[in-house]
Amino acid sequence: MEHMVLNHGIQMPMEGYGVFQLTEEKQCRQCVSDALETGYRLIDTGASFGNEEFVGDAVQTSGVKREELFITSKLWIQDAGYEATKRAFDLSLKKLKLDYLDLYLIQQPFGDYYGSWRAMEELRTEGAVRAIGVSNFPPERLIDLCMNSQTAPAVNQVEVHPFCQQKESLQVMRDMDVVPQAWGCCPKGRKIFFIIKR
Repeated sequence: MEHMVLNHGIQMPMEGYGVFQLTEEKQCRQCVSDALETGYRLIDTGASFGNEEFVGDAVQTSGVKREELFITSKLWIQDAGYEATKRAFDLSLKKLKLDYLDLYLIQQPFGDYYGSWRAMEELRTEGAVRAIGVSNFPPERLIDLCMNSQTAPAVNQVEVHPFCQQKESLQVMRDMDVVPQAWGCCPKGRKIFFIIKR
């Protein structure tokens, strides 16, 4: 598995397995177990997915050493703000049955995400999370956060695929030394091939 170095100085696998919409317990556990057995080491979940506990169970029974894994989770909108973020992070760790996260993201740029970011910076300093980042932040929000925080996000997780190329966002991320991470990179429900009429 290839890795890349984030601006926080840690390595992140180039490919990962996301569990969005895997809400049925048995199916989620099986899918994560299969992904880990296949060789995936980055597992991506989020509080709003409703499956952190199932992911945690699969990780615990996988036999893969914790230091070989890269576990990402996300803060949801209703937990924006400094104190709420601390509580939400602790709950995610408990559900995942982990001592730390590798990457913690603000999933959407709504509410008091500056308060959330301050809490996440502290969590990183304390060693509870190795890297922090954002998701679905458009260029103007990302620039504003980078310019007004002590720590720039390591990652901005955005929808990127042939039908949603995000050229401006990707350029801003390059300029800000923020790694783009694609969700929805295989555009589900869309025609991949086109018939060109002459």
